[in-house]
Amino acid sequence: MEVLYIDKNLISGDIPDCWNHWQGLNLLNLGSNNLTVKIPPSLWHLNLTILNLRNNTMFGEFPSTMQNFLDLIMIDLSENHFSRSVPAWIGDKLSNLVILSLRSNNFDGHIPHKICDLQFLQNLDLAHNNISGVIPKCFNNLSAMATTIKINNFVLAKYVDAGLVFLNALLVLKGREDEYWSSLGLVTSMDISANSLTGEIPKEIGSLVGLLSLNFSGNLLTGNIPDNIGNMELMESLDDLSMNQLNGEIPQSFSNLNFLNHFNVSYNNLTGQIPTSTQLQSFENLSYVGNHLCRPPLTKNCTSKGIPIDVANNGSSREGSKVNWLYVSIVLGFVMGFWGVVAPLFFIRSWRLAYYRKLDHVGRKLYVSWATMDM
Repeated sequence: MEVLYIDKNLISGDIPDCWNHWQGLNLLNLGSNNLTVKIPPSLWHLNLTILNLRNNTMFGEFPSTMQNFLDLIMIDLSENHFSRSVPAWIGDKLSNLVILSLRSNNFDGHIPHKICDLQFLQNLDLAHNNISGVIPKCFNNLSAMATTIKINNFVLAKYVDAGLVFLNALLVLKGREDEYWSSLGLVTSMDISANSLTGEIPKEIGSLVGLLSLNFSGNLLTGNIPDNIGNMELMESLDDLSMNQLNGEIPQSFSNLNFLNHFNVSYNNLTGQIPTSTQLQSFENLSYVGNHLCRPPLTKNCTSKGIPIDVANNGSSREGSKVNWLYVSIVLGFVMGFWGVVAPLFFIRSWRLAYYRKLDHVGRKLYVSWATMDM
């Protein structure tokens, strides 16, 4: 037997440790069950091409014995409870990988730079984990994502051409989860959303001109959006750059993204004008909220300097507030000084008498002085 698909059932408990009797097995799909505990040792004696264990309740580290699967083109361990860091040896030992999905687990640590050595990798999904650190600049070495020639990856092609309709994958693109079959080799995507990644988006990402979908949302990314992302003209889903700490303007080069049908930059610190293009003006306001942006599709207009009018007004209001406080401080100073002198004279009789005596004394001296001068 070469193919075993028993996904989407109600199988529970442990995976039996008897796989050494299935040496001819190439494709194994146990996804969407309720399997628990760690992966049994005998499974690693197989020469699998596709391993799908998604949507179970498995736990433990990324299995080190998976290094034996030299022909693996697809690993899907998503929606489990695997933990610890993503191992660096993936880039060395699993060099034929086309699809790597570790979505919705408990992986932590950094993204290993060795992943950049996977020249056939077309779909990378590390979303919804606890991964930290920066986005590797070496992502531009992922050559299958850096080409605009959309033909089936030759690693996948032999299975498609052989009529193996079992070759499929669930991918999260454009904000939804879809199942891909014969078109799988035409899809390229990267999703590292909902982690704790920091730093700036490296400009090297702009080299991945073959990507159809890119999602960096829900991290702690800072700095400006690289201008050369606008060179990724095949992009259909820039979903998203939202819920980060990005600043600056939306690059004018984004007007080149003519195939975009999903876009979100909400809840950052972006400012300025939304570039004019057929696509960018077609999205709802929700794609832009939580920033200081202006021009359609938003109803906010811009000043001649490209600043949203409400932001400019706020600035003017703040300046006005400073002037008002200046006047208030002058008045307060006068009142406090005046009443500091007058109030004691008004309420304290001895001070009042002394004050008038002093005035009388000064007046007499002045009168004598004037009279002497006249004589």
